[in-house]
Amino acid sequence: MSGADLIVSRIGQLVNPASDRVARGGEAGRLRVERDACIAARDGRICYVGPESGLGSACRPAPGAREIDAGGAVALPGFVDAHTHLPFAGTRQDEFRLKLQGASYQEIAAAGGGIRSTVRRTREIGAGELLAACRLRLDRMLLSGTTTAEAKSGYGLDAETELKQLRALRGLAGSHPLEVVPTFMGAHEIPDEFRGRNRDYLEHLLREVLPQVRREGLAEFVDIFCEDGYFSYAEAEAYLAAAAAMGFRLKVHADEFTSNGAGELAARLGALSAEHLIAVSDDEIAALAASDTACVLLPGVSFFLRLGRYAPARKILDAGGIVALGSDFNPGSSMISSMLFVFHLAVFQLGLTIEQALNAATINAAYAVGRQERVGSLAVGKDLDLLLLDVPDYPYLAYHPGIDPLRLALKSGRVVVRDRRRAEE
Repeated sequence: MSGADLIVSRIGQLVNPASDRVARGGEAGRLRVERDACIAARDGRICYVGPESGLGSACRPAPGAREIDAGGAVALPGFVDAHTHLPFAGTRQDEFRLKLQGASYQEIAAAGGGIRSTVRRTREIGAGELLAACRLRLDRMLLSGTTTAEAKSGYGLDAETELKQLRALRGLAGSHPLEVVPTFMGAHEIPDEFRGRNRDYLEHLLREVLPQVRREGLAEFVDIFCEDGYFSYAEAEAYLAAAAAMGFRLKVHADEFTSNGAGELAARLGALSAEHLIAVSDDEIAALAASDTACVLLPGVSFFLRLGRYAPARKILDAGGIVALGSDFNPGSSMISSMLFVFHLAVFQLGLTIEQALNAATINAAYAVGRQERVGSLAVGKDLDLLLLDVPDYPYLAYHPGIDPLRLALKSGRVVVRDRRRAEE
């Protein structure tokens, strides 16, 4: 029997998702809730979850073991953010102000703004500055309870800057506790130097950039923006098939503004996730629900852009699909880094129940980034990624938006947030 070096005792309510792997369809409507529980871990991995009375027979404390008194707090798994664009330079609040005054995307782009302004700044910024900016953003994510986050490149659109973004993400592994899952998204937009030559640009990525990404081990996933005005269904299909043949797992930006079959493409190619899906069709929902592809929904985009419509989350669940959540943190369409805020949007705008939203922000988001075996729930053998919240019970988390309830956060057994402040152990 191994000894525990960390014990979290006196947990008032321990809340786990419905499954330790993925909660799809109707299963996503329930949670596993225990009262008066404790958790023990060794070397950052959980060795016991359950009533304190059972700890001694399952996982005895080692000499000198630390104890954290939860004081009756609610315990949740750390949130997983299944979709961000973390490594970028600069912000675009002036454009945001113009949007609020009625300026169109086209008008802003014609004046030199939009995604190209972020591309310019990201190309110009030094690698050290980019890494420092990412660290600060991860600190803010931690303070809202995010302990694992996917992060995409895509604001370079040339080999040098795309690699710089991915290398910054790799650098975070040794300098920040929040785990980052890297995705190559050079096919985010068509750069000016390839304007009107989409296929040439995708061939350039396949020949010149992705081989280097693979050699350096800089990304697990490849993503593409399959949308009118960006990359077509046929272009995305050929590109993703080639990326898969190189050994990358797949993600697809699908049906954000129009339905062009990208959701069906994601399911057919076995992509781990289809992301956005605001305009997804009923036929695509059926295909996704019949597959193991997660539907990563990003309500922050609809909120931030004031689109007036959201992805059909309940329809996807009713069909038996997998619904996960992400922030889509980026400087243009969702300058939102808080998964707690995304949880509230999921309840108040996507129409999810509290239980469905918590499953979507924990185990299903972990599944959508390929981390469900390690994070997303509090189970023996998994990393101790734990949130202690100053709320009376888990429904209160949705009932009282705008509060800052995070008392303490653990990442792999390390205290990373204490009393609503970033902590270092």
